[in-house]
Amino acid sequence: MTEPAFVELPERGIVAIEGPEARSFLQGLISSDVERVRPDRSSYGALLTPQGKFLFDFILLQSGERLLLDAERERLAQLMQRLAMYRLRSKVEISDASENLAVAPLFGPAVAERLGLPAEPGACRELDGGLATIDPRHAGLGARLVLPAGQLATRAEELGFTRASRDAYERLRIAHGVPDGSRDLIVEKSTLLENGFEELHGVDFKKGCFVGQELTARMKYRALVRKRLMPVLLNGPVPEPGTTILYGDREAGEMRSAIDGYGLALLRLEPIAKAAEEGVPLRAGDTEVVPVKPG
Repeated sequence: MTEPAFVELPERGIVAIEGPEARSFLQGLISSDVERVRPDRSSYGALLTPQGKFLFDFILLQSGERLLLDAERERLAQLMQRLAMYRLRSKVEISDASENLAVAPLFGPAVAERLGLPAEPGACRELDGGLATIDPRHAGLGARLVLPAGQLATRAEELGFTRASRDAYERLRIAHGVPDGSRDLIVEKSTLLENGFEELHGVDFKKGCFVGQELTARMKYRALVRKRLMPVLLNGPVPEPGTTILYGDREAGEMRSAIDGYGLALLRLEPIAKAAEEGVPLRAGDTEVVPVKPG
């Protein structure tokens, strides 16, 4: 982008968690360190099955005394139900704040400067009854506003951002190798380390126990990662998500989300290394697939 831009994301919702035990409640559940989240620091994390498989991912922020989860709106009720299952006697309240708060990414040049923030992942500040944060996954994604719904577009424009197409943000996200929740991660099947969560600051191995920690730690310390989610260039028609990618007649991975010649694919590391060494193209149907190492 050559101009600062914003996109509203009505597909994102907000879960609010509050109460005297809200922080300790989440700390024992999710993959990131809740103790590091403050009004001036956001985080990225996930909630897993006990077997270490993906259920939900979210951006975690603090607004006043509340912790906010910026998550997939379509699956918000499921997320709240799962959290409630773990609540037991914890002194916490879990509510849907999506009617009051909305989400918009800000991207392009000088985003951090316009928001008065350092250009580092997770830098955050309170703004007009909500929050502005540099994306905690990757500063290259720009920032996010979480503001009262009726103020979002007006405030973004006052800050010098112009409305852009949803596709512009999609291309940026894909180029940085960042998954978009259950569009790119398979519920109850995907693992964090195969999908870049460590590089995207979405898992903390020093925080102590969380649900699904055993498999996640084992994959890291025993070097068991054999596949990786990677950006790919597509020379040909855009394949449907789930399309098998082949190296010769051998399966090398499968497609995830894609747009306009760019995509994400979960690729097996051994065959793609051999394909590169031998100069054999990867293919998804009639489309050549060229892996690109994310920044």
